[in-house]
Amino acid sequence: MKEKNLPCQKKSVGFDLKLKIIEEVSNGRISIRHASIKYKVGRAAIYYWMQKYTTLEQKEQFMSKKDEIKKLKEKIEELEFVKDFQQQVIAEAELDTGRDYAKKWLPESLAKEIEAKKKALLKSNGLASASGSADKPSTKS
Repeated sequence: MKEKNLPCQKKSVGFDLKLKIIEEVSNGRISIRHASIKYKVGRAAIYYWMQKYTTLEQKEQFMSKKDEIKKLKEKIEELEFVKDFQQQVIAEAELDTGRDYAKKWLPESLAKEIEAKKKALLKSNGLASASGSADKPSTKS
């Protein structure tokens, strides 16, 4: 005689146990079938938990990447400020000494930026161009 199929009883499984089962299955320690037997839960439930868990894990990774991007953008902003400050100092030093340090020791792109800063400094001081020691402010009165 055939046994009657009884309605499935729902078993309340705690979150910690769910995570333990998912960890064991995903690490390959036990199969889903074996976990189902060992913990007396349905295979479908384990599949569902695994799907839910991986989605949660992906969201956490996405959020942590967003945080990382935000921190990196802040760091870029800070470094750009430092770079601008250092270029300003170099430009002022070049104007004071009449020497072109940037052209001698820095990459061409940075030297051009410093040259632009020198021109801006000379403009703000009332002079027309910044092309080396000839443009140094005169001390004659």
